[in-house]
Amino acid sequence: MASATVPKETVYDEFALIERELQQCMRCGNCQAVCPVFITEKTEAGVARGKIALAQAIINGKLDLDDPDMYEHIFNCLLCKSCMQNCPPKVNLDKIILSLRSEIARKRGLHPLKRNIFNLLHKHKALFDLGMRAGGAFQGLFMRKTASGQGRTMRFPIGILDRKRVLPQLSATAFRDQVPEKILVKEPQTTVAFFTGCSINYIYPQFGHDIITVLKTNNVNIVIPKDQHCCGLAVFAHGDVATARDMARANLDALDASGAEHVITGCGSCGGTLVHEYKELLGDDPDYLCKVEYWSERVRDISTFLTKVIAYRKPTGEVTASVTYHDSCHLKKTMQVFAEPREIIRSIPGVTFKEMGKPDACCGSGGTYNLTHYETSTGILKRKTEDINKTGATMVVTGCPGCLIQLIDGIEQFGQGQRGTHYISLLAQSYRAEQKHGRKKH
Repeated sequence: MASATVPKETVYDEFALIERELQQCMRCGNCQAVCPVFITEKTEAGVARGKIALAQAIINGKLDLDDPDMYEHIFNCLLCKSCMQNCPPKVNLDKIILSLRSEIARKRGLHPLKRNIFNLLHKHKALFDLGMRAGGAFQGLFMRKTASGQGRTMRFPIGILDRKRVLPQLSATAFRDQVPEKILVKEPQTTVAFFTGCSINYIYPQFGHDIITVLKTNNVNIVIPKDQHCCGLAVFAHGDVATARDMARANLDALDASGAEHVITGCGSCGGTLVHEYKELLGDDPDYLCKVEYWSERVRDISTFLTKVIAYRKPTGEVTASVTYHDSCHLKKTMQVFAEPREIIRSIPGVTFKEMGKPDACCGSGGTYNLTHYETSTGILKRKTEDINKTGATMVVTGCPGCLIQLIDGIEQFGQGQRGTHYISLLAQSYRAEQKHGRKKH
């Protein structure tokens, strides 16, 4: 008899278990209407129905995972979950794709570069931090700032990084190194653990400071666990299930030690991972089942926390801006957050909100998808940027720093000079304007 502490096998451990999910597909083709890859490439292998057919052929022994074309088809997916929103029988394509990628990782092994990066993220965080700091300090040697100052371009092409691509600027000091682990206020409403994620920690530390400003203004104690890791989504998405599970366990242990009542995220991908993917990874692990259930119910995007948990104080400081909002795929389709950021944006004096035609259309980022499938990603991004342009807004905001990196690339290449930022930064700016002009808090 197996030990009570041995987790059950899942579809990420045994590929054949995914067949039940495959059988749910009706082959109706509704996924074609919303799949950003299919809309761009117009190939059946690019859409959910085609990938499901490939997976079934692999299980039946008609196709081999070692086929290079098969590898390309399986990784030619953004995991944006758009198809799942438009699927009558609600087939979980994300589970199918991740099961396929896990099988590839088991049979073929990870690419050495991926394996080394994932090891650094999990087992050698200090070295990873050092590498990111070095990148921030020396990026000027091989990258130049764009005219707008919103990103950088390569001085010369390096591998898959061509010279026209606009990349983010790394911070010379990680956000978690800039702030104390605990930030306490007088008469706190509650205590939250701030899960920063990698993008805020290494690229957009200002967003982290803005979240702190907003929470402090609303009398919330903040714990920023130093032992937190990357959420593990990128690792999971490339099939390294063992490392993703280890990272999930480490993060849950860090949250357990925080003493917090809620977990706050400023990144839709991190939030979606903590809420949904950890259940997929550890839901059958007896040693972590309770932790997964406990914390997944307490994770909140900062907008949901402000509007649904504490009833944030409406700002009075004026921010003159014409704004449109991009729905992050993971924030809307996994965390079901879409009305809350808009409520916050509309509450800021001086802000004019302009909804785009398809605000929840994928931007084409997909974590590393925009690196490995740049042409398709850029085609998706161009459509998104054209939608942004039609609004006439001068600022694009979102709830996912990963999306923002992609959106700024689109603005620089196809846009009309818009600025890009996190929606929470507008609220922080309004609160700061109150203090600057000596306005009383209500």
